Amino acid sequence: MTTFDVHSTGTAPDEALRTRTHRWRPAPPVSAFPHLTGEEILREMVEGRIPQPPIGSTLGFRLVGAGPGTAVFEGEVGDHLFNPMNTVHGGYLATLLDSALGCAVMSRLPAGLGYTTTQLNVHMLRPLFADSGLLRCEGVALHVGRTMATAEARVTGAADGRLYAHATTTCAVLAPRPTA
Repeated sequence: MTTFDVHSTGTAPDEALRTRTHRWRPAPPVSAFPHLTGEEILREMVEGRIPQPPIGSTLGFRLVGAGPGTAVFEGEVGDHLFNPMNTVHGGYLATLLDSALGCAVMSRLPAGLGYTTTQLNVHMLRPLFADSGLLRCEGVALHVGRTMATAEARVTGAADGRLYAHATTTCAVLAPRPTA
């Protein structure tokens, strides 16, 4: 859970001091669920029975849907994500896209297997601002083999369908690390 507070430290609006408070529940590794397929793990996350990885709540997005070969995230941006140009930093989009891409691959993996991103190609098409609204990022697995997988994803405005960015990935398919 992330909360935002604005405290006035002066008379001008731009003098307001803002704080963000971030709390999360540690997410267990995939290896903690050797009996569940990737899709089953993702569906458990969507339903809240398995905690989602804390990167999502840190940056303000969450997994909202998963199916065979698909993963859907939603998120909202704010000025806490701004770069020096007063637009949302491209790293936010890259992270959101990488999450949807990887989870789309994961949704096709059998129980006991994991993945890691080995290549990420991101195309940013238009800037995001603090008031850009709810974003939707949909990932689709294109190929999932024994040792490698590929996927593609798109970030669109949830209200207007405008395309903000798209990406492709290559992932290595691997056995998860054992639990400690």
